[in-house]
Parts: sequence; structure tokens; C-alpha cells
Amino acid sequence: MAETRSLRDVLRVKPGSRVRLADIDPRETFGRDKDASKDELAAGIERLAGLQERLYAEGKQALLVVLQGIDAAGKDGTIRHVMAGFNPMGCRVVSFKVPTADEVAHDFLWRVHREVPGHGEIAVFNRSHYEDVLVVRVHDLVPKDVWSRRYEEINAFEALLAANGIRIVKIFLLISRDEQRERFQERLDDPTKRWKFRMGDLDERKLWDDYIAAFDDALTRCSTDVAPWYVIPADRNWFRNLAVAEIVAETLEEMDPQYPPADPTLPADLKVE
Repeated sequence: MAETRSLRDVLRVKPGSRVRLADIDPRETFGRDKDASKDELAAGIERLAGLQERLYAEGKQALLVVLQGIDAAGKDGTIRHVMAGFNPMGCRVVSFKVPTADEVAHDFLWRVHREVPGHGEIAVFNRSHYEDVLVVRVHDLVPKDVWSRRYEEINAFEALLAANGIRIVKIFLLISRDEQRERFQERLDDPTKRWKFRMGDLDERKLWDDYIAAFDDALTRCSTDVAPWYVIPADRNWFRNLAVAEIVAETLEEMDPQYPPADPTLPADLKVE
């Protein structure tokens, strides 16, 4: 039986390669089995919990997980199902909304830099600095000569973080246009999810091709050795969760955080009374 390739290897965007999302099947599972995925995911979450504890105890490295995807791609669901294994004491989720007046008064990376994890921490960005080459581009909020410079500015920013002990994992959740339609309809039909739907979602949906073109360029131009992108087929939630858990766990294992040694002044025979 052929060995199953690591999803981290399969889904990584090779630096220098050209991404064309239209050529990727959002329902692909690379031979993974849905029936087995529940137990595999549970094991993966347990694995993540142990690795996070080591990272927190070591206090010398940090992990930044960036989640991007078109509306209804499953960013919230990924956080809920995969990151649930992390201890909130050492992990936080940051959602980037429309910039405030104070944020607009600074460079576009200012508000992002404030939220990066400190040593020993994990931060999960639900949307991120990439909105400034996505939404900003699609809606023509700044001139092309401004947003087009931002790819290199982002690469330089992420290289700075990596040089200071912050490992970066960037995950793009790829769903099909049909899947997005079904998920929007589900939100409308379910009273417990209807609050998530905005009329503006339909306006954004009309810009599907523009967003895909913008994602193509961001993934192509900003997948680097120190901050790679991973494109995850996300029409099937079970595969999405499995892939994200595996990628994050393998990244943490590569970081290899270690428990610090005990205080050398502690007597070997110390007893607590």
C-alpha cells in the first residue's frame, strides 16, 4: 500500500509557482477517508494541545496562523473545530474588521503588528493584512500603484516576524461558487444562523471572479519559504478540519518546542509538606 503523502507537503504553495485557483478542485480529499477523519481529527487536536503546552512552557518561539477565504469559506468553523484544543491562556483569535479612523491614520500593517503573538503564544488571524490586497483591490479603495506595492511590503513584514522567532502558517480555504450559494441559503433557512447573513453578501458574491483573481495574485506573490501559503479544498468540512489540524501540528513539531529545565537550585530530595 502506497504511503499517504503529508497534506502539509501536498497543499503547500511552492514559492515562485503560479497559483490558479480555478484549476483546483474544492472537493478534493487526496485519498483521505471521511469515516476515519473523526478519530484522526480527535487525535490531531490532542496532538496540538500537547505541542501548545510545550510552546508556552518554552517561551522562545511563537506561531501565527492566518486564515483567509471568500465569504462562507469556513474560517469560523475551522477555528471552532480545530483550534478548540488550544488553551485560551496561550492562544487568541483576532478578527480584522473595517479599519477604524485611528487605524486608517497609520500604515496598513500597524494594526496587524500590534496583534502578532509574543513568544510562547499562538495567534489565529480570522482575515488579516491580506485584506489590503484583496478587498481594497476589488473595491478600488486605493490606487493600484498603492496596493500593488503591498505584496513586497507584506513579504518584508513576514520575514521580520520570522527572524524574530514567529513561525507563520497561512491557510486559504477554497470553496466553489456553488458551495458558497448553498451555505448562504443554509444561513437564510436556519433561524440560528440567519443573523450571519447580510444583504451585502450578495453584492460581494457578484464579485466572485474579481476576488478569485485577487487571491490568485496574493497566493502567488506572497508564498515564501518563511511564510508559506497552503490552499485547502474546503467544500468538505471534515477534510478542511483534518488538513488544517495536520498542517498546524506538523509545523509545531518542526518548531520542536522543549520544556525548560527545572530550577537547578531545587534540592533533588525536596518534599512538599
